[in-house]
Amino acid sequence: MQHKKELTCVDCGTQNCKYKDRTYPDFCLTTNLKEEDLQWALERYEEERNHEIMVASAEVEYEGYGKWTRVQEIMEFARKIQAHKIGIANCIGLIHEARIFARILRANGFEVYSVICKVAGKTKSSIGIPKSCESIGAAMCNPILQARLLNEAQTDLNVIIGLCVGHDSLFYKYSEAYTTTLITKDRVTGNNPAAPLYTAHSYYRKKFNLDEPKISRPSVEGSNENLPK
Repeated sequence: MQHKKELTCVDCGTQNCKYKDRTYPDFCLTTNLKEEDLQWALERYEEERNHEIMVASAEVEYEGYGKWTRVQEIMEFARKIQAHKIGIANCIGLIHEARIFARILRANGFEVYSVICKVAGKTKSSIGIPKSCESIGAAMCNPILQARLLNEAQTDLNVIIGLCVGHDSLFYKYSEAYTTTLITKDRVTGNNPAAPLYTAHSYYRKKFNLDEPKISRPSVEGSNENLPK
């Protein structure tokens, strides 16, 4: 049984929630929003720490727009939220990058506490991961322990450098400090996971089983005529 396609923000060709001079599609999440959902979110932003994070994030976006690298953005963000002790949760495959980042942080007055993904050195099969997975390395990644050790170290802000898909999810779940990501690992693209998206209608078209027409940018008038069927 084929389920009916549910249209959401990725299917919109107007983005009128930003531009305010176009037409909302019938399925728009903004125009169909339940008032209690909006109020729930707005009330969360009123909470003291959440409010500080939102203000700092907006200021960093504004002040460094098109000028600051993400490394600098993280440092400026940390300063704005008074985060001095920075936790690094990194993949062992990106230890070189983590060391450079730590050196930059220290040179700019921050304290650094890092925990590598293979901490404790437990084998994958010891927790029920199939033995076959050990063929690419016997030691398991340990994102929950990474989070716990950074929690115990009382870091003010945690930064992920290259944790695997899924391992990062567990780290986000168990980290008590706010967390941001510096590097998203992609072994195939040299840690540039957006690259396949830019080639999804050429080199990666068959690999991704794409058969719909190329998605164009929204027109000035904001029509939906170029949306995928």
